[in-house]
Amino acid sequence: MSSSAPDRHQIVHLLRHGEVENPQGILYGRLPDYHLSARGRQMAELIADYLAERPIGLVTASSLERAQETAAPIAAAHGLGVHTDDRVIEAGNHFEGMRFGHAQGSLRHPSNWPLLINPLRPSWGEPYDRIAARMLAAITASRRAVDRLYGGGEVVIVSHQLPIWTIRLFLEGRSMWHDPRRRQCSLASLTTLSYGGDELESITYSEPAAALLADASGVPGA
Repeated sequence: MSSSAPDRHQIVHLLRHGEVENPQGILYGRLPDYHLSARGRQMAELIADYLAERPIGLVTASSLERAQETAAPIAAAHGLGVHTDDRVIEAGNHFEGMRFGHAQGSLRHPSNWPLLINPLRPSWGEPYDRIAARMLAAITASRRAVDRLYGGGEVVIVSHQLPIWTIRLFLEGRSMWHDPRRRQCSLASLTTLSYGGDELESITYSEPAAALLADASGVPGA
């Protein structure tokens, strides 16, 4: 059955990856070799348990290690592989590789000021409208693929905080410019999209790994 049929209901879970091993506090962005911490692996297992009884038909993740490692136990629990789609990768950021809030990476450092000219775009990284467009394309492709290739079921897309929050703002018709401190997208959280045909009916948010979040570390936007 086509996903455009009026009685067709679909669920897409946008999952932020678990905690990353990052003792130096680097804004790692798209850099390779940043893996889940021990607690991050616990988060991934908790999410896999939480979704174990759901009819998951497709698990997709960005190519970054933390996303792949978060997706793996979910896919395994459903006898699936992990599909890689870099349309859901972390946002590009000119501060990548710096220690956020310290010396080289500090927003107070004069050499970084030219990057802060236009926070509405934002001028220090990938434009919000570009992030929203690629995320929407990935969501649409996954909804079609789960029917065509896997015979239906819910979709899990493992992505990153800023892309998930940006597409949520876009889908809710809100301004994509925002205060990063106010994002509702904790580590290992689920932003769930419910569709009736091609109509988005609801967006819900949950934190199945909340018990592990109390002192979890992380760099904003990671």
